[in-house]
Amino acid sequence: MGIEEQDEELVSETEYRVLVSLDMPAEDSEDSEPTTSLFLNVRYPEEYPDVEPFLDILTVPGVSAHKYLSVADDRDQLMEGMKEVVQENLGMPMIFTLVSWVREMAEQIAAERKEAADKAQEELALEAEREENKKFQGEPVTPESFTRWREAFRHEMAEAKERAEEERLAEMKKLKVKEEKKLTGKQLWESGMAGKGDEEGDDDDAPVDKMAKMQVAA
Repeated sequence: MGIEEQDEELVSETEYRVLVSLDMPAEDSEDSEPTTSLFLNVRYPEEYPDVEPFLDILTVPGVSAHKYLSVADDRDQLMEGMKEVVQENLGMPMIFTLVSWVREMAEQIAAERKEAADKAQEELALEAEREENKKFQGEPVTPESFTRWREAFRHEMAEAKERAEEERLAEMKKLKVKEEKKLTGKQLWESGMAGKGDEEGDDDDAPVDKMAKMQVAA
């Protein structure tokens, strides 16, 4: 596309602005037309093209800054890069070349920033995934971590043994109380039977005593 086909805005007989349309990376998935634009302002000196033109990069009214490119932030980098292009093209018309260079450079800046942002986002996602996987992988075993685990395990086993012993003693105490109650009741019953037996024994001896007395009397 020749310079005459560019969208131009005449400022004066020796100055005009060229609208540079840019194909930009999408800011998000909903962007259907990821484009933006800027002005390349050109003012010719009388000796042009044997001397460099006066150049500037300007914002386009009504066009907001793109997520990955801003004239306010990127103007100096673009202006510095154009100096080399100008020196390479002194003595010949160069505006078309400059417009092409500005477009390519601006799109490259935006593409690199988009790539860096994507990589950063991917790294965040990977880090989140790694943290999630740690929950299932556990802590790597080292001599220090094994020693800590062994001490904790021994302490836990000692506490478990102590609780088991306390429970065993408590159970034995309960059984002993029940047994004592049971024996006491049996003893009371046996004691009652023994008393009754003694009384019956006394009755059995009574006829013998009477017979003895009768024999003595005779």
